[in-house]
Amino acid sequence: MVSAVFHTPLEAAAAAEPRLAAAAATEPRPATESPPRAAATPAATPAERPAKPPREPFDWRELTMRVLPPVLGMALLVGVWALLTMNSTSFPSPAKTFDAAVKLFADPFYSKGPNDQGIGWNILFSLQRVAIGFGLAALVGIPLGFIIGRFEFFSRMFSPLISLLKPVSPLAWLPIGLLVFQAANPAAIWTIFICSIWPMVVNTAVGVQRVPQDYLNVARVLNLSEWKIITRILFPAVLPYMLTGVRLSVGTAWLVIVAAEMLTGGVGIGFWVWDEWNNLNVQHIIIAIFVIGIVGLLLEQMLMLVARRFSFDD
Repeated sequence: MVSAVFHTPLEAAAAAEPRLAAAAATEPRPATESPPRAAATPAATPAERPAKPPREPFDWRELTMRVLPPVLGMALLVGVWALLTMNSTSFPSPAKTFDAAVKLFADPFYSKGPNDQGIGWNILFSLQRVAIGFGLAALVGIPLGFIIGRFEFFSRMFSPLISLLKPVSPLAWLPIGLLVFQAANPAAIWTIFICSIWPMVVNTAVGVQRVPQDYLNVARVLNLSEWKIITRILFPAVLPYMLTGVRLSVGTAWLVIVAAEMLTGGVGIGFWVWDEWNNLNVQHIIIAIFVIGIVGLLLEQMLMLVARRFSFDD
């Protein structure tokens, strides 16, 4: 027995739609017909973009603490100086010293003979002597510090000599230099050398002695040569100590050159101070004191920047 199923026209059309869609999908497209394009995504509005992190406010308190105390200290110095010289006729006041400094630095590089040159030339000649003496001290003192710190035999050998010669006054070495070199300039360089070598030797040796023994045990296990131990293990560990010794040495060298030039004469900031004293020009002596202090401060700050650059504490 066969049963017949009747559909309305709407039901027949709904049943035919899936078959028509499948046939259309399998039918090849003409070459000229382009594939359907994907719907374009809308551009991100400004509100949807990631917001920038808020800028940190400027630390005015930190700036104030850096600038205000030094300014107040200098103001206190000038104020006390002005108060003490208010009625003085022999000691110049800050205003008179400032006027003399303006005239002095208006032409700092004049030259009117070997014994009459501007303060700029005197500073440069002193810095040249310091550079030579300090450089020679570094070439000798730093390797000697490595040797003393690395080998116990040399440490026992040189420690008594360093303890004996280190406290000697710089001016005591100057006659020895004059006797040996028979000239003022090399005698001053010799004095700088012998006085600035000790901080580098001592600090470098202490740095080598404080290297952990485990590092040296590993080097011994790896059978590293002595040169590789110095360059790969000791030098990076000792560098902060070495730079501290260099900073102390350059301060000592700048301190010594002034005293040495006062006695040897010639051109230099120390001789210039002594010459101005012979001329009873106290204003120029005070200016020279500030110049010596500023140059020494700049040298120390420069070496402190180098020390922070090579510091491994951070």
